[in-house]
Amino acid sequence: MTDNSSDTRSIFARAMGPAFDRLHPQLQRRFGVGVGAGYACVGRGVMREIRRGPWWVRPFLMLGATRNIMFPERGAHVPFQIDNYAYIDGYGRETVTFIRTMELGGGHRRRFDATMIHGAAGSIVDYLGTHQHLAVDLDLTVTADGGLRLESGEQRFYEGWIGFRFPRFLTGRAFLTERFDDVNECFVIDLEVRHSRFGLLFGYRGEFTCEYPEGVTVPGALKPYREEPRE
Repeated sequence: MTDNSSDTRSIFARAMGPAFDRLHPQLQRRFGVGVGAGYACVGRGVMREIRRGPWWVRPFLMLGATRNIMFPERGAHVPFQIDNYAYIDGYGRETVTFIRTMELGGGHRRRFDATMIHGAAGSIVDYLGTHQHLAVDLDLTVTADGGLRLESGEQRFYEGWIGFRFPRFLTGRAFLTERFDDVNECFVIDLEVRHSRFGLLFGYRGEFTCEYPEGVTVPGALKPYREEPRE
């Protein structure tokens, strides 16, 4: 367990160090969400496109959807919301929610859940899904225009006494870029999950704007059902 009680910076500022200051000011504010900052970030916008890979990918995405880890539907011009709230979890770790809710039409809604911590190794650990069964290491870098580039690394599965690392050839790798468009005054997000051999598995791209409510607590519906102590 990492003791960051004396460091009031956000988990992203801690993980990125001096590079955090090279982010666009709007991205610094967005990824500055933390317990010490005293505010949350709620983004609302439109996914211009939600994509998935070939037909055989669908069963895996359907399985993931049972735990709010990706989903099989495609779509265009899909309204969505992303909720980032900071809180201290049951193991004393500062945690930030990344809950993406997609309104697919006809009353059909999908969620893509993640909760992130600043891990013992100094990087961000991303727990995916409603039960934190999957833990993924994240590599964060700054793009030339002040955007944030995220790449996923090693993936681990935890459930009860079971814990193992996924071989790279069995997993996809996520590539996410988020930047701020000064002309349109909005955030632009682009995610692809790709397999080294089979190509695209899942992806989306869109735009959104943010509000920063202060002095709020994380809604219970945004917390995972189960918390995993192992990183």
